[in-house]
Amino acid sequence: MTVEGFSRSLARARILGKSPLRAQLRLGEGIWNRLPRWATRLGPFRAYGRLMNALVRMHGDRRQFFGTYFLRNRPQLRVISRLADLRRHDGATSLAVLGCSLGAEVYSIAWSIRSAHPELKVRMHAVDISEEALAIGREGAYSLGISDFAMEPLFERMTDGERSDMFDGEGPELRVKPWVIDGIEWRLGDAGDPQLVNELGRHDIVVANDFLCHMHPADAERCLRNIGRFVQPGGYLVVSGVDLDVRTKVASSLGWIAVQDSLEDIHDGDRSLRQSWPWRYWGLEPLDTSRPDWSVRYASVFQIDATSSESDVRGGA
Repeated sequence: MTVEGFSRSLARARILGKSPLRAQLRLGEGIWNRLPRWATRLGPFRAYGRLMNALVRMHGDRRQFFGTYFLRNRPQLRVISRLADLRRHDGATSLAVLGCSLGAEVYSIAWSIRSAHPELKVRMHAVDISEEALAIGREGAYSLGISDFAMEPLFERMTDGERSDMFDGEGPELRVKPWVIDGIEWRLGDAGDPQLVNELGRHDIVVANDFLCHMHPADAERCLRNIGRFVQPGGYLVVSGVDLDVRTKVASSLGWIAVQDSLEDIHDGDRSLRQSWPWRYWGLEPLDTSRPDWSVRYASVFQIDATSSESDVRGGA
């Protein structure tokens, strides 16, 4: 029986009128968390983890979250900075950050690029479906401790030196410095809207992290196909926090070129995703180089050519 078939059978099963699926997942997670980390890397346990993660992904209740951090994935930020310099035209480059939430990722990208390439002019569009999140991002002021909006400690992954370089203030509220904010335009919009590209135009780099995983696979696929249209021919799409089956299918069908630079470091660079596997639907599976498609499946940066950027956004969805 396939994983899908087993999953459906387990989901339909009833014991005294109750589904055993949730009980099985709770029991499995309790056992898994007691195992030493080295044991979870062994073949039988990894196979069990893949089965459990498939169950969670198929039957977990999905909803959008606004949780985020500054400097969330450092290897990815370094690659974005290098690509921004590579894509410069007349001393400038353009980026769009879709699903930008309350701006932590936007400012992390802007700070990283401008710290590495201070002479490069950066134009950015920050887009989200939440007016409240955009208002926070546009203001650029954040409280220390756990954010009431994101429900996460936004500054947890920053050093004191990085925090003082990016922000002004020493009290309970910090404000992003003007040189980081410069050139950022905040826009209300839905990344899945085929008409949005007509308003924003195309960009050298498009970042679409950590929101597609919260969508059902068919919706995520349609949205990801649409997102590819925001990239200038020859430009780059950065997309992590997405169902890997969905990303692999879309990238392969549209001929996106997987960028191998720092692939493994980026894959393991966000501990929120990696440590959540296999018990959360957004959890990111361990990199497995024995898979024939591993160099595409585990890539989160893609170069988009002219043909794929014009592709039908409906694709096979």
